Amino acid sequence: MFRHTLLALGAAAVLTGAPAFAQAPPPATEAGLAQLALTNIPAKGAAKLTVTSPAFKQMGDIPFENTQYRGNTFPGLEWTAGPAGTKSYVVIMQDTDAVFGGNAILHWTMFNITGTKLDAGMSAPPAGANQGPNIRGANQPYMGPRTPAGPKHRYHIQVFALDTTLPTDAGASYTALTAAMKDHVLASGELIGLGQVDPNAPPPPARGNAPAAPAAPRQ
Repeated sequence: MFRHTLLALGAAAVLTGAPAFAQAPPPATEAGLAQLALTNIPAKGAAKLTVTSPAFKQMGDIPFENTQYRGNTFPGLEWTAGPAGTKSYVVIMQDTDAVFGGNAILHWTMFNITGTKLDAGMSAPPAGANQGPNIRGANQPYMGPRTPAGPKHRYHIQVFALDTTLPTDAGASYTALTAAMKDHVLASGELIGLGQVDPNAPPPPARGNAPAAPAAPRQ
């Protein structure tokens, strides 16, 4: 009887295994909120953009396929059109629950976008658009979450409608990008997704016996 009970409990654990790996919600305070682009580059007026993704809802879990744990596939993004005078859009993705070098972790940027949609699975910028910087450097593709153990993290995917297009050298760094955007934002909006640890992800590869230099966290 005891053995049968153990087997039944084991089967129930398999069937309901997901909750066992569920992470706590994000902390109440966002450590990097002061560094959020929306905080530091306000729109000229009160115009707002509505930002959505076919992959997840506002404050919903980002699918593992859209994270570094698996395919790192771009989830797709859409937004409402900016007001009259809009010439281009900028997208900035930041993790405000992790701070590195005094800044919220910068995952991805793209600028000089002329449309209001980026397709799921996108691997290159649409015509006329430029990949911008992320924490790894300039001209970087989409870098999804790789959330560490602990509470979930918030990933702010922010969209800005500008009254101009930006010079190519605006993509040299986050500082250059935000400086070029200043005083040109007509409207803005965001979609926040939650990242968490993939319980089925293999451990990171060994780095060898020699100590490695500290690297930027992959959040």
